[in-house]
Amino acid sequence: MSSLASVNINRHAWFTLGILSSTLLVVFFSETMLLPAIPEIMRDFSISYGTAAWIFSSYLIVAAVMTPIAGKMSDLYGKKKVLLVLLTIYVAGITAGAFSNSISFLLASRIIQGVGLAAVPAAFSLLRDTFPPEKLAIAVGVFGSAYSAGSVVGLLAGATIIQMFGWHSTFLSIIPFAATVTIIVARFVKENKRQLITDSVIGNQERADEQEQEQEQEQKLHQHHLSPSLDIKGALVLSITIISFLVGLTLLQSGINSNTLPKVGIAFLVSAISLSVFVFIERRVISPLVDMRLLKDKTLMPSYIIATATGITMFMAYPAIVQLVRNPIPLGFGGSAVDAANVQLPFMIIFLVFSSITPIIINRIGKLNPIIIGAIISLIGSVGLLVFHSTKPIVSTNLSIIAAGLSLTIAATWNIIVSSSPKAFVGISVGVGALLLFIGMSIGPALTGVYMENHQTIKGVQGSYPSLGSYDLVYLTSAFLSSITLGFALILRRRAVQKTIEI
Repeated sequence: MSSLASVNINRHAWFTLGILSSTLLVVFFSETMLLPAIPEIMRDFSISYGTAAWIFSSYLIVAAVMTPIAGKMSDLYGKKKVLLVLLTIYVAGITAGAFSNSISFLLASRIIQGVGLAAVPAAFSLLRDTFPPEKLAIAVGVFGSAYSAGSVVGLLAGATIIQMFGWHSTFLSIIPFAATVTIIVARFVKENKRQLITDSVIGNQERADEQEQEQEQEQKLHQHHLSPSLDIKGALVLSITIISFLVGLTLLQSGINSNTLPKVGIAFLVSAISLSVFVFIERRVISPLVDMRLLKDKTLMPSYIIATATGITMFMAYPAIVQLVRNPIPLGFGGSAVDAANVQLPFMIIFLVFSSITPIIINRIGKLNPIIIGAIISLIGSVGLLVFHSTKPIVSTNLSIIAAGLSLTIAATWNIIVSSSPKAFVGISVGVGALLLFIGMSIGPALTGVYMENHQTIKGVQGSYPSLGSYDLVYLTSAFLSSITLGFALILRRRAVQKTIEI
């Protein structure tokens, strides 16, 4: 009998997986509920496309900064404790969002919600403790599919709620679910700090040698993480880096002229300088926010880049498609919030299906091939959108193709990140991956806002709307990012082949 076959997963592990997956389901349930409401929010608060992008970008910037902090706190103070605190903050944030009466108040509530989203690395770390390495791909796949499931339900429910009761009600409707999940986690999830699978169970001397090497690596890392303090300076500088970069993108909406060029230049310069300062701080602080040696890892670094690229792709498409469907003919399809949800629904469903079966695919064709296949599929879907986007069914079809590719890529990439990270610091490593994913997600809406604000067409008394060319730029960027993902996936496979040859 093989060592893999001898590994059993107890009922508690499956039960824990279900509970932790529900946290991700609830979070993205609430996020996709808000998507169809973008035009209503813009109208209610009289804001531009660029400002509307900050409804998602502000939330994701905070999530990006908080995820490595949450990962470090999980390693220091306990994963369950940190998870509960962040979920409680999230409940407070969505409650505040329900009473937003200005764009400033709404953005403030989104910032609070972004802190709560940092619960993801703590949940990932709990999965790592609960599941044996041989079955971790299954856990990661199920956990990731919860994102898609929440998105599907949220998109359908959100569109109906917005049309019947207004966008404020989307926040009110999710409060009971978020509070219930928090209580369930507190009551039933147990943090297992001991290694679940021992050498005797695995019965494999080679595995024992691998564990010994891993322990030595973790001990070396541990020498640099003795301080329980948090890297507040690093967090603040990283926040400045991301915010100034996105401010520069937002300023580009007005076009490059004598007035905006100095402001854009200053914003990007501040971002570059603060990034250099961040790297300087992280290399010298005893307890860094981001361990720079993780970024030097030949497996983790390309995986982090892929995560960033997929994050940008996903959150560029969301607001762009909503505007395309809801804007008047001939600059859009002239649809309602429900129409926007229906066009995006196949994307979410395909994402759910492929996220669920990706673990099976990984077991059959390996860890890296799904990323390569997913990148090729995403590229095909992006080119398809660029060429064919004249009707809602065609747009839905191409979105579904992109979803199939992205779901394969994301699930397989997270499997590599989680399984390749040192166990003692998996929270930090996953936090870095989530940070870069959220940075990508925060850049996505800002890019879409730039394209739409810089390419507008006046339509009579109804005002101005994004031109069809602005959507082409979104599709082109999506294709470019899919090509980047494919390139780094091929680099990972080449390195894996070289490592096999050396062994």
